[in-house]
Amino acid sequence: MDILIMVGQLILGLTILVGLHELGHMLTAKWFGMRVEKYAIGFPPKIFSKKIGETEYMLGLIPLGGFVKISGMVDESLDTEALQKEPEPYEFRAKPAWQRLIVMMGGIIVNVITGIVIFIALNYYYGETYLPASEVKYGVQPNEMGQDLGFQAGDKIVALNGKPLEKFEDVYSMDMLLGRDSYYTVERKGEQVKIPIPVDFMDRMADNKERMLFVQPRVPFVVGEVAPNSPASKAGLQAGDYIRTVNGESIQFFNDIQAVLQKYAGKPVTIGVERDKELVTLNATVNEDATLGFYQKPLLEYATRDYSLGESIPLGTNQAFGVITANLKGFGKIFRGEVSASKSLSGPIGIAQIFGDTFNWYKFWSITGMLSMVLAFMNFLPIPALDGGHVVFLTYEMISGRKPSDNFLENAQKVGMVLLLGLMAFAIFNDVFKIIF
Repeated sequence: MDILIMVGQLILGLTILVGLHELGHMLTAKWFGMRVEKYAIGFPPKIFSKKIGETEYMLGLIPLGGFVKISGMVDESLDTEALQKEPEPYEFRAKPAWQRLIVMMGGIIVNVITGIVIFIALNYYYGETYLPASEVKYGVQPNEMGQDLGFQAGDKIVALNGKPLEKFEDVYSMDMLLGRDSYYTVERKGEQVKIPIPVDFMDRMADNKERMLFVQPRVPFVVGEVAPNSPASKAGLQAGDYIRTVNGESIQFFNDIQAVLQKYAGKPVTIGVERDKELVTLNATVNEDATLGFYQKPLLEYATRDYSLGESIPLGTNQAFGVITANLKGFGKIFRGEVSASKSLSGPIGIAQIFGDTFNWYKFWSITGMLSMVLAFMNFLPIPALDGGHVVFLTYEMISGRKPSDNFLENAQKVGMVLLLGLMAFAIFNDVFKIIF
């Protein structure tokens, strides 16, 4: 069921984005009087198709893309037979270069608009819930990656690149992790210490997604919900209990109990609990996965901010274009050799894992909005067979006044398709390799 939820979200998200992208091409082509022969979401084999007017609308079985076939255009179909004749007025090649350029940009523009609209809507509908930095009174607890970076238990992060930290979530921002010469400023034993981020930090984190949370707030807590028939329930643990000791080891933060339970997985423990200002002793056997079967109730106050539509528009727009900025920084690190391409690139399996095995509308639309901007960015790359490749050739034609030959465009399309198929094969293989190893 978990796999079905992941795959279902992937297919739904890609269907929405690919459908809108190709719709951008189709509508602009029809606007300029070009004949659109086929509009397809997904690749063959065909699941469903219906011809309306001059256009066949098709749904394909393989949900990894889509296409629009416009008469008189050299595209991925490589159907060049019609190009041997004189161009008809309704053909792509018969139209002015500026119209063809708008058609090729149509999908990219629609994806950008889609991403912006999604982020605006999320801010307006859900607002923002965040942890104020002032609430992290007890500092942070670093994992192994955080310790390698230079953090120590109890460090209080006070600034990012010299700017005061307001929202703790900004500690994980792509601006910090992908930026050059980024550093954290922490307060440690009354002194301020700078912790620089190495250029290969993202590369090291890519080996284990859990390392992304390289530091987490030290969270005082009480027991929240207790799972029925769990060791906690059988021991008599109740909601509202304060766990003070486990086998005599002091417990103050949730990470304390996590660390202690790791040592006693599958073994009996004695739990000292404060209940109604009295100390109670309970006996339980820890699960093999080092849990007792209760949910924590954090004693940190999260802040919530609602945004008006006027506030949501610039905020959502900045968030959308922030995705493109992060991609540019990521590509820069790959080209400089600071990040491994194999660790950074993900195919359909990796994207499905990002969606996760539980469905949540906020998370789904957040990821879909991000993917819409990524799709726009990737399609704008100057690679033949992508929209960006066509844009380069059309820009050359408009500047020079000379149109590349159909033979050149056909060969460029073949080269581009080989590159794209190779990249897709690499991404899928890379996803499988990450899962196995």
